[in-house]
Amino acid sequence: MSSEVAIKVENLSKCYLIYDYPRDRLKQFVVPRLKRALGRQPNNYFREFWALKDVSFEVKRGETVGIIGRNGSGKSTLLQMICGTLNPSSGSIQTNGRIAALLELGSGFNPEFTGRENVYMNAAVVGLSNEEIDSRFDDIAAFADIGQFIEQPVKTYSSGMVVRLAFAVQAVIDPDIFVVDEALAVGDEKFQRKCFARLEDLKSRGSSILFVSHSPASIIELCDKTLLLDHGTRLMYSPAPKAIRSYQQLIYAPIEEQKRLVQEYCAADQLGDNTESVSQSESPIVSKEHPSGAFDPGLVPETTTVYPVQGAEIHSIQIFDTKGHVVNVLQPRGSYQFVVSGRFLTNFAGVFFGIHIRSISGAVITGQRYPEEGKYVEHGGAGKSFKISFGFRMDVLPGVYFVGGGIWSSQEPTCAHRVLDAIMFRVVPLSRPISFGCVDMSTNVPNVELF
Repeated sequence: MSSEVAIKVENLSKCYLIYDYPRDRLKQFVVPRLKRALGRQPNNYFREFWALKDVSFEVKRGETVGIIGRNGSGKSTLLQMICGTLNPSSGSIQTNGRIAALLELGSGFNPEFTGRENVYMNAAVVGLSNEEIDSRFDDIAAFADIGQFIEQPVKTYSSGMVVRLAFAVQAVIDPDIFVVDEALAVGDEKFQRKCFARLEDLKSRGSSILFVSHSPASIIELCDKTLLLDHGTRLMYSPAPKAIRSYQQLIYAPIEEQKRLVQEYCAADQLGDNTESVSQSESPIVSKEHPSGAFDPGLVPETTTVYPVQGAEIHSIQIFDTKGHVVNVLQPRGSYQFVVSGRFLTNFAGVFFGIHIRSISGAVITGQRYPEEGKYVEHGGAGKSFKISFGFRMDVLPGVYFVGGGIWSSQEPTCAHRVLDAIMFRVVPLSRPISFGCVDMSTNVPNVELF
């Protein structure tokens, strides 16, 4: 394996034998042997369940890879085999360097041991000497920030304290490969931010990271590539924004549509089509009638993703300036109306509308819902048209952004229709910018006093 590759997984599979009754285990142990001894064809008393089947991918040094998929798709099974806590049924795994893993909450901790004793035990498991642990213990305790509980048995800890200590141990030992399986969802916002900062630090030092999360924003912000799994099968291994869009399209689609999407993703993956472009069967109408030059006809996204129509349909998403012109080249701090138009195809009750603005990386910058959280539009009758206007002030910094929207219901189907990256717009630069990042929160030129 190349020294530039941290993890290489080839045709990895894991099969479990499922027995319907306890007595079937005994039958499987005895009866097939007797039949073979008598020269007869044996039969099995179990069913095969493939948690993972023929999955292959590579992770380079310094690369962060997200793993997403519905519950039961094989994410945790894959991580356990990479970490060596589970043996594969077939296929191979090669790793290059020290692995630290944060898998199941509290795994690897002895509940009767104190936090200090568990720190030494866990660090020793990954190959640190007592002298190395001594030199890093204060950093681990400071990162965990659980105070005097470090001297108490782990069985007295809350779930948040357990994950704090577990993350601190694994992250502070400077692993070559760091594996995280949804454990960060337990911590509070402040601790999560500290964890993500540590992950970014590890990444900058050349550590490879495998990251399982159900948070699309976290995957997009942190990961270079993302592996999408479904029922143990690899659907795609692509840049994070594309994988997230495909995953969301899959989970919101009807059963029949899900089967078609799985086949489409697998076919594209086998052809090596891992570009950012997403194919679409149709796209919302974009008006190009504004003559003033504030509309650039070249600003058409290649990443538009149209979800299945399930009782309602979005026909257009447009941006209007204060004079009622359709625009997509916007002025900083200007006020605009983002208008979503469409039609109900069936009767709906308990409907709400939403719109979001994303950055080029796919991170959600802002969004709005109508009506407000907890309230709904009670009557969406079949054949009725709708037009919803969302007001935005362009306090984002100059750059290109993408707009999408959707219609949801409190009843099934919950997603009547949704379009991601329906249109794009550009915010023009200021003559003398003073802000940086994503959002311009400045109110005036900074005042400087020199003493």
